[in-house]
Amino acid sequence: MSEAAENAAGVTRRERLRQQLMRDVMAAAREIAAEGLEGFTLTAVARKVGVSPPALYRYYDGKKGLIQALYRDLTEELMREVREAVERQDEDDIAAQLYASTKAVLDWSVANREGFNLVFGATYPMIAGSGERIPRLISEELGGMYGRLFGRLWRQGVLTYPADEEIAPELRDQLKTYRDAITPDLPVGVVYLMITCWRQIYGVLTMAVNKHLDFAIDDIEPLFNDMFGGLIRLLGLEPPSQVR
Repeated sequence: MSEAAENAAGVTRRERLRQQLMRDVMAAAREIAAEGLEGFTLTAVARKVGVSPPALYRYYDGKKGLIQALYRDLTEELMREVREAVERQDEDDIAAQLYASTKAVLDWSVANREGFNLVFGATYPMIAGSGERIPRLISEELGGMYGRLFGRLWRQGVLTYPADEEIAPELRDQLKTYRDAITPDLPVGVVYLMITCWRQIYGVLTMAVNKHLDFAIDDIEPLFNDMFGGLIRLLGLEPPSQVR
């Protein structure tokens, strides 16, 4: 928002300065976190931004609060790109929406390798321990978005999915817990399909981010497209003819 727009909206100079400080803090937090969370402290971030640590304690509950804020910031950025990708598609073309959203996750992950590690990867366990809500956040946001798309397919009668008794009891119970956290109205078998798709998507994401097999597969898109084609057929859909 421009300064003129902020003035028109009644935003005070103090609020503008606070908003700019928050942006600077998140930028500094990302840079420091990219080098590992061991050196990630509120003092280090404050020093990088050029303010005193007490100035940040007004807004964050120490390192724990700052880590939570960083995770939320990264998640919001990812989900903004995913939602924009979905909104560009024909509202009736669920296959295109699934492709666009999944490709947006891939593109964001490759462009933000350290962000991927914080949100999904090696650094995630340390992040997850920083707050009660953190372990559910990306599942509720990204899983909830996929859940809504799968829910539309389920209500249209498109999906072929296993009955509850066809899923191993120990897995079924875990799927119910996941289902209840994101889209409580879905059958467990539909959630099974979601997890089946995600475990393949996550494998390609990890390969792309960590450059596994990069000596041979230096362009991940053909592999991604092949993987997605298999998943879309699993869901009983045709590959999208056009993705915007």
